[in-house]
Amino acid sequence: MKGNIEERACQLALYIIENKATVRSAAQRFGISKSTVHKDLSERLPAFNKPLYLQVKQVLDENKAERHIRGGIATRKKYRGVT
Repeated sequence: MKGNIEERACQLALYIIENKATVRSAAQRFGISKSTVHKDLSERLPAFNKPLYLQVKQVLDENKAERHIRGGIATRKKYRGVT
């Protein structure tokens, strides 16, 4: 997913908004690192598309607020032997 950085940032943002996806799942889907996704969305996107940035920020903030719950569920599954 090389190429135009602005286009990539917009595609990432739209994917996250439409699927309520995490940074990790978006990185995996687009074949790039989590750091690149985060940098695209938090630093590059606001520079050229503020409204889209505000929408994706809501999803990312929601994910951040819920991550401790997801971690607990994953740990429970791990120790119960459920995959």
